[in-house]
Amino acid sequence: MAQRHSRAGNVDVDGHPALLEHRHPLAMVYGGGGVVGIAYTAGVAAGLVSAGIPVTGAPALGTSAGSWTASALALGMSYDDLADLPVPSVPAVRPGVLGDIARMAFGESTHPLVSVSAVCVRSRRRHILDGGAYPLADLVAASSAVPGLLPPHRVEGRLYVDGGMWSATSVDAAEEAARVIVVAPLAGRVMGPMGRVAGALLARELDGWQQRHPEASIHMIRPNREMAKIVGVRPLALFDVERAQAIYPLAYEQGVRWGEEIQAATEPEREEAG
Repeated sequence: MAQRHSRAGNVDVDGHPALLEHRHPLAMVYGGGGVVGIAYTAGVAAGLVSAGIPVTGAPALGTSAGSWTASALALGMSYDDLADLPVPSVPAVRPGVLGDIARMAFGESTHPLVSVSAVCVRSRRRHILDGGAYPLADLVAASSAVPGLLPPHRVEGRLYVDGGMWSATSVDAAEEAARVIVVAPLAGRVMGPMGRVAGALLARELDGWQQRHPEASIHMIRPNREMAKIVGVRPLALFDVERAQAIYPLAYEQGVRWGEEIQAATEPEREEAG
């Protein structure tokens, strides 16, 4: 597996894919959050697309739930395709349970615009895994294997667990782009104190990314108060299908609003560049 250093200073990132030879106009980052996180990231992404943001053609980095959304969008799938998948009871102990479910959606497909964050069990280091080199089903299973709830998943002989054990979004490993959009299900008002801490850490990561790329724009989209009330504060609520179904339309509306604001901000930038 190829290795290179992250742009995040002294943090090593293994297996990071070289997706682009030139700076992309847009890069997407999708964070974790169980089945509720899948619904949220997919809803926001669909809303952005409806507002004219070219999400599906952008390189996407997914962590845990976000890896499902990144993979589905790259393959032309919708949230309905993911919502129909079975949800394992947690804690689950059978090895391969996540991989089996992921293959129902993605089969053996790969895609060069997708990468995912996962933590190697042996080294305890974060690896950014290339969706062009490995089946997306294996990558999402590795990125989503929450320790204590879901079994580790093996990719190329290495066992991995949830990338959220390192960072909720791994935005520091996002591809260089003129604009980066971070969709963060676990930030701000969601999950009470847990969400506030995650939001503070994420804000620090965004500040660091912006300092390294002062010429670029970065946006963080996170759940609002209405969504936080639906999710509640219990961590296992993130695996509640009914809550996920309630979150999706609200996330879609939020994505549309953000998309319209980003489009409005982009027009003056285009005029100035022209």
